[in-house]
Amino acid sequence: MTMRRSVVLLALALTSVGVMLSAATSSARPTAVPSWCGPKKITLGLTDGFGGNSWRLVTTASARDEAKKCPSVTSLTYADGQGNTQKAISDIQGMVAKGLTALVVFPDAGKAILPALRSSYKAGVVTVPYRVTPGGKAGVDYNVFIDTPFAQAGENWGRWILRVLPKGGNVLMLSGPKGNSQGVEENQGLHKILDPTHKYKFIGEQPFEVTNWDPALSQKVLSADIAKYKKIDVIVSDFGPSLVGALPEFTKSGRTIPALATSDGNVLGCFWKKNVAKNPTFKLFTVSTQNDHARLAIDWAVALATGGKKPATTHFPSLVFEDSTTGKPHPVECKPSLPGDIYLSAKLPATVQAKLVKK
Repeated sequence: MTMRRSVVLLALALTSVGVMLSAATSSARPTAVPSWCGPKKITLGLTDGFGGNSWRLVTTASARDEAKKCPSVTSLTYADGQGNTQKAISDIQGMVAKGLTALVVFPDAGKAILPALRSSYKAGVVTVPYRVTPGGKAGVDYNVFIDTPFAQAGENWGRWILRVLPKGGNVLMLSGPKGNSQGVEENQGLHKILDPTHKYKFIGEQPFEVTNWDPALSQKVLSADIAKYKKIDVIVSDFGPSLVGALPEFTKSGRTIPALATSDGNVLGCFWKKNVAKNPTFKLFTVSTQNDHARLAIDWAVALATGGKKPATTHFPSLVFEDSTTGKPHPVECKPSLPGDIYLSAKLPATVQAKLVKK
């Protein structure tokens, strides 16, 4: 082997080692810290007015997943109000008493939670309610409210109903706790689209049947409505998967399952695929369940508490997810090998969700 050839081979070998080292260093390099994560170390709290369904499990896990992106968050403490307003208030008070730096709150009970939020804010805790409005004012009762255009979901449902039931019909709507802002605003959007036609009649308790977003109560309420109303042309619900347990009551009474305008869920998509052939009236339209709304609330709380960059918006979008009649933006989705209690519109991978709901 000549001297020149030896030098060339040595150079190639060193280059190869350099590339390998560079690749190894690159793969070991930590993920970039998001701009909303500032340098100040904080402790974070997260409270739900009600955490007893799969949607809350996935939403809470989404919030935890988001918080993990910021190394300045040293801990995240969670509390479930269990559908009890007084417990939800006590949970907030307890977080403040522990000296947490920031607090993200899903205020299911609405304005009843406002005094607790105000006390938290006045105590110097970064306080960020989201999704259901507690009333009050940002900068006075809490730092910022992270909303979503619920009325837009109602309008999307309404426009779809106009298309699939152009001759009109009976509309039954279900939502969560009595007076919750999500259900109220969705209902307003629905009426905005349907009322001008004078073709649609709203049946059941107004503005919506109360279910507390509890699957067991939802099944009980819907079963009673199916027995009470002989003609239901479309069901509107902001928690579609909770309806699956009662929908077979239609076929038991010799009726076909009506059109459903709601939010997505694996159990619902799989139920539709299994039953649509025998129920030609069972058209399905969903909006995203918005589990990732919690991520934006976390981003805001962490940014304010750690000195990070504030997110560009306080509004989380309401997006259409599935339409069985057009297949756009997605056809009805179903992953039969995974649990029904997962949400395919969420960022959290379906397999990760599956592990959560199996626990």
